[in-house]
Formats: sequence, structure tokens, C-alpha cells
Amino acid sequence: MNLLRALSDEVHAVVERVSPALLHVRALTDSRRSRGLASGSGVIVTPDGFALTNSHVVAGATAVEVTLGDGKTVIADLVGDDPVTDLAVLRVTTGERTPHLQLADSNRLRVGEYVIAVGAPFGLTRTVTAGIVSALGRTLDGPAGRPIEGVVQTDAPLNPGNSGGPLVSADGEVVGINTAVVYQAQGLSFAVPSSTAAHVLSEVLAHGRVRRARLGIGATEVLVPSRVAREQGLTAPKGVGVESVEKDSPAAAAGLTKGDVLVGLGGRPITSMPDLHRALGRDAIDIEAPLEVLRGGKRLTLSVKPALVR
Repeated sequence: MNLLRALSDEVHAVVERVSPALLHVRALTDSRRSRGLASGSGVIVTPDGFALTNSHVVAGATAVEVTLGDGKTVIADLVGDDPVTDLAVLRVTTGERTPHLQLADSNRLRVGEYVIAVGAPFGLTRTVTAGIVSALGRTLDGPAGRPIEGVVQTDAPLNPGNSGGPLVSADGEVVGINTAVVYQAQGLSFAVPSSTAAHVLSEVLAHGRVRRARLGIGATEVLVPSRVAREQGLTAPKGVGVESVEKDSPAAAAGLTKGDVLVGLGGRPITSMPDLHRALGRDAIDIEAPLEVLRGGKRLTLSVKPALVR
């Protein structure tokens, strides 16, 4: 069989399989200062109509309208929003079983694997682009000021309006939620991995939001003198410097002070802000953990119990 024809047939089959679960998302914002309409994409991921899109598409929305794969337009409920991962959960009610796609295990993705992006760039619904996974485990600046970890990089072309749409595998399963492109560059597109999306979905459905832990500090990345790093057995000459400590916070209770440098938490080395954010996930809430700090060039161990972010 002609290889190009075989590839074309496979891509067409995947698109036909995923299209019924696609959404064109329009979010109305209405404030005293401005009124606007944001446009993006989404995908239904459960048979009872829960869908994923980007947080930045629906942020501040007073109403969300979605157009389904069959062309029907309905009002969607915004169930939860997580700017940290740039994901949001919608509920689409149609009165019948809703076509949906499975969230795949993105940890099984391979660099070079063929992927397909489907969405509504510039309002052009069911637009299909394709490419390969260019890299895995990227870190992307999120809209909330915290990094999004484990991001999938692909060369599938994306445009404004693709945001929130699915990145799917050759099996037609969702491996990522498209979130960003690098403008004035070619072939640099990014998707939040489906493993992160699955976590956000479960947290929002169970708790209305994604739970995370906090120390209660203002902090910044700092360099540690090489001599001090070597003498104190650090994995790298870097850490997170404490600039301020909130009153009555877990950090205050642990005895952290301005000028301390965090170099470890719960047995994990801390060399950057992303390291600290990773260590302060859901599993760290209300769990006593060793906190390694440098103070006056000496390494000491404190005990801290990170609290739930309110």
C-alpha cells in the first residue's frame, strides 16, 4: 500500500474519532472597565460531560458558551479553575450520553512520537494540525506566576484559539491540553501533559480546586558560594533565599528567618523555585518534614509542617 495514503487514512480516522468530543469555547467577561469575548478550544473527557480547557481562556468569565462537535451550542458551567497549571474544568450538559475522549498516561510519551492537535484557531472549528513530540519535561511559565512542570513540546502548529484543545496520540487518546506557542518562532508549541490534567480534574471534582501546600515565605533563587556548597555537601551551588516570613505561618513556626537559604525539603534537594513548588504538592499538606537550610554558611535541619493553601 502507498505509505502516504496509509498515513492519510490513519490521520483521518483519528480525527473522525476525536471530533465529536471537541468544543469551541467562548467566554464572556463583563466588568465595570471592559466587556469582552475570549475564544478557545476544549475537550470532553468523561461520559457525564466534564471537559478540560485552559484557565486563561475562561479566567474572569461571567458566562461560558460551548459549541459541540455536532454543531449544537449550549451554556457550560465553570466547575473549577487552576491558573497554576493553566487548566479549567467545565461541565457540559446535553441531556444524553456525551462523546468523550480518554486521558492517556502522558508518562509513556516518547520523543519523536506522532501527535495531532485539534481545535478552533481564530474560531475556525475542527482545525487539524500534526507533528511530533519534540521534547518532554519542559518547564513553562504559568499565568499564575508559578511554573507548569513536565510540559510536552511539539512542532504541531498552534494559533490563538487552539488554547485548551487536545493534543492526541495516534490512538486518539488525549496526551496533552494545548496551552501556548512561542510567537515569532516556528515549531515551538506546548501542551500541559495529560497526567497533570487528570490530577487537576480529580482534585477539582473532589474539592472544587487543586490543593497545594505552603510555607508562608517570600523567596527568590540565590547562588551559594562554591566553597560553602562543597563544605556543606550540597548537590549544586544554588538554593532558595528567604526574603520574608509571614507571621503565624508554617515557616515562622519552624524558625525560618530572613536570610536563610533553603537547600532541602522532605529529603528533596531545593536548588530552584520549581524544586520548592514540586516539594509543596498535595502530599506535603500537614506532614511534618525536615527542612534543610543554610544560615551563616552552616547547614542546619529544621522541622516544618506545610499548610494547605487557602
